[in-house]
Amino acid sequence: MSRQPAVRLRSVTRSHGRGSSLVTALDRVDLTVAPGTFTAIMGPSGSGKSTLLHCAAGLDRPTSGQVFLGGTELTGLGERRLTLLRRRRIGFVFQSFNLLPALTAAQNVALPLRLAGVRPRRADVLDALERVGLGGRAGHRPGELSGGQQQRVALARALITRPDVLFGDEPTGALDSTTGREVLALLRSLVDGGQTVVMVTHDPVAGAGADRVVLLADGRVRDELDAPDAGRIAARMNRFAGAAAAPKSRDESARGTAVASC
Repeated sequence: MSRQPAVRLRSVTRSHGRGSSLVTALDRVDLTVAPGTFTAIMGPSGSGKSTLLHCAAGLDRPTSGQVFLGGTELTGLGERRLTLLRRRRIGFVFQSFNLLPALTAAQNVALPLRLAGVRPRRADVLDALERVGLGGRAGHRPGELSGGQQQRVALARALITRPDVLFGDEPTGALDSTTGREVLALLRSLVDGGQTVVMVTHDPVAGAGADRVVLLADGRVRDELDAPDAGRIAARMNRFAGAAAAPKSRDESARGTAVASC
């Protein structure tokens, strides 16, 4: 018996504005993510990558279409229930870490539980830090940690609730190449342990660490690569970038829709 998808998008459209100022960031996107897999979302600037991630994670609501986390339709939930679901079942890692500078690593990791009204167990907090290789840094504040260590704390914070899916929006974008590879190796180890990861990245090397690359252009899924390598990804990205730079056809220009930057 096949397992239920971890994430599923059905004909998801996300638009902003109206009339002549209408901006279509996502255009009838269908996407299915299997549990325990690593998916990279890639594409040219303005292709809708971050918008897709935010809709899939329940941070943004689509204009139309459906988003499912496991068997739960996010698009049918009210704001309170959606907030509770995000706290309990979704982990999110940003490019900029978003750690509170006055709190220690352990206190930053425990924060999602406290916001959910749950008293964190120190053993659980330390276990989350151990999983990302920072068991000895629990008492350090962000200013006392390197950029890579801060991103590891952010990962531990995202994992403390044992989320169904971990979403990352350019999680290595603010890191040097060596530290970025270390974070990617950590994400890979999480997936190998059964965690589902969906990541937006512009870097073909980062995308090559995923099981599958989904390529967006003009708000639509244009291509997919299984077992990708950096060379194949770069070649496809260059092709899409070239197509985006080419003059649009008369039919495309008549639509009057722009694509949001991401």
